[in-house]
Amino acid sequence: MKLNTNPGRFLLDRRILALLVLATLVLAARGWLQNNPQHNPWAPLEIDHPAGWATAGKIAALRENLPGCRAVLERGGISFTALPVTGGGACRRDDRTVLTSAPVAPGSPQMTCPTATGLTLWLRQSVEPAAREVLGSPLARIEHLGTWNCRRIGGGEQGEWSEHATGNAIDISAFVLEDGRRVSVLAGWDSSPQEQAFLRRVRDEACHWFATVLSPDYNAAHADHLHLDQADRMLGGVCR
Repeated sequence: MKLNTNPGRFLLDRRILALLVLATLVLAARGWLQNNPQHNPWAPLEIDHPAGWATAGKIAALRENLPGCRAVLERGGISFTALPVTGGGACRRDDRTVLTSAPVAPGSPQMTCPTATGLTLWLRQSVEPAAREVLGSPLARIEHLGTWNCRRIGGGEQGEWSEHATGNAIDISAFVLEDGRRVSVLAGWDSSPQEQAFLRRVRDEACHWFATVLSPDYNAAHADHLHLDQADRMLGGVCR
């Protein structure tokens, strides 16, 4: 029996084997991404998708794609109303979206579509499960302190404009459960272990859906609310 001692043939066989392994890995990765669209940067964002590696990038892309953002809400069966452009200067509001059936009080706040999308995802994927699992009751509604306010950060006459100036933010003050309990950020942040766990969980998970999340851990100005916004942050989001 004569052995094949041709080094060129051996090298060719190794290259073919390497290509076959690579092709197998590519096909496996493609199948895995199809089954896990939350990690797939090419799959469209959907309301029912959990948070994944690609989620932040998909939400960031919505800031420059208002029709695409509203399409996410439409595909998810989320009721909303789009209002005309209003205002001018730093407070011009090109995107005024109202979630008409969201469990939010006071009802029907105006916000940008990316903020409305983040709020919807946060409620469905984070707040509602946390209310059941940590507090033992379904969520009835959330309470907010406002979305739009034509002002600078801190309310002074100088400095950068707040994301609230264009309705690109919402401040959440409390969570009301179906069993009647009300968990406020101000009273609950250092209250019972259960309320603390709930509030910190929904704060942490809000970072999947918003570019900025500020809580009582950030500073005293946020002692009574969670500030959530969709600012355009080139170097990543803020989560404190």
